[in-house]
Amino acid sequence: MSQTIPLRVIQISDLHLFANPAQTLLGLATFQSLTAVLTTIRQQRIDSDLLLMTGDLSQDETPESYQYLRDLIAPLNLPTYWIPGNHDQPAIAASILETAAISPEKAVQIGNWQIILLSSQAFGKVHGELSPETLNFLTQQLQQFPQFPTLIALHHPPLDIGSDWMDRIKLQNPEALLACLDDHPQVKLVVFGHIHQGFQTSHNGVTYLGCPSTCVQFQPLAAEFTLDQMATPGFRVLTLYPDGTFDTQVGRTTYPLPPLP
Repeated sequence: MSQTIPLRVIQISDLHLFANPAQTLLGLATFQSLTAVLTTIRQQRIDSDLLLMTGDLSQDETPESYQYLRDLIAPLNLPTYWIPGNHDQPAIAASILETAAISPEKAVQIGNWQIILLSSQAFGKVHGELSPETLNFLTQQLQQFPQFPTLIALHHPPLDIGSDWMDRIKLQNPEALLACLDDHPQVKLVVFGHIHQGFQTSHNGVTYLGCPSTCVQFQPLAAEFTLDQMATPGFRVLTLYPDGTFDTQVGRTTYPLPPLP
């Protein structure tokens, strides 16, 4: 059926949950900050069609951390898709994130749009890599559905974001991805996590969007690792129109930041 109204996608990223819900990352309780983000989404009554989780769902790779995530997002009652980040244990995550609402599928056609999820996890490494199998999967999906405007999601940014330390740990083989996108003009958007901040740029007609973390935020344009002491935990909302255009906004919570060390 042809899409007649916009699709709305909520993206959350870099949750960094622990087995102990009281445990903190850089002074911030990640369970509580995710709870605040999800509460904000519900309070704002964002009429959404899909939840997209773009990696680093867990910090300690424990079953308990994924169980907490499963239970926390259940009240949203949204079809949910996910990819791992460098901190995740995909096999453990997949065994727990199997509910009626959470899909293991890495490609979905909804309305006029196709959404493709790519794992950029390079096991044991902080940076990202796309395997030949993943790149082949992407090419096949794009060739099979050329009529669908397409959103691609991965964890690691494929382009520099202007922070020297983060640019060293981005996707390490972006050339193959970018070449594939150049060959398939239906790709409109690439969204990612990893950078713990909002970000937007364009390259060869494709818009690239970074997502805030649901916990600590990193200072934009910092040469070395630096926390952002002003930006609060957040999320991204994507509105996908039937004609292949889109809008996007970053949402923030009022969750209090930890004091400076």
